[in-house]
Amino acid sequence: MNKKKILNYLIIIEPDERTGTDEPCFSVYCPILGLADSGDTIEEAMANMTELIKFHLESLSKEGEPIPIEKPEKGIIGTLQVPLPKLAKLIPA
Repeated sequence: MNKKKILNYLIIIEPDERTGTDEPCFSVYCPILGLADSGDTIEEAMANMTELIKFHLESLSKEGEPIPIEKPEKGIIGTLQVPLPKLAKLIPA
């Protein structure tokens, strides 16, 4: 029996707006592969990224290029609290 190998990739999903409109969406990034996509919902953004990653890995494989492997033990994801300068102007995210 031929088992498929499953790879795990870190993705980052952020609320966003579609370019040229004020329509809300979600942007999704896969830093190690340098890929980005979006969707109207988080689920759609994740589904779109899954398809994009699969296509990218198939393309790399067909071209004989190595496939990057995510090494989660090498990184830490978190947030930082940083004091704001007194005269700083804020841009709403």
